[in-house]
Amino acid sequence: MSFDYKPFFKTLIDKEVSREQIKKDLQLSPATMAKLAKGENISMSVLDKLCEYLDCEIEDIISHVKVSE
Repeated sequence: MSFDYKPFFKTLIDKEVSREQIKKDLQLSPATMAKLAKGENISMSVLDKLCEYLDCEIEDIISHVKVSE
């Protein structure tokens, strides 16, 4: 199993919000932004902030991808 943040980047485009803008407005660290870009784990509190800021649901930020064994 793994997670994918493609929905997050699509939501940013749909809502016309830049990565720099969301990073600045939510005071996200460069490390958190890098984790999003690399598909690495981020905290639930960051996911909550992103949903609140973008006025969206969790599935607009992250999706679960099953990996074949």
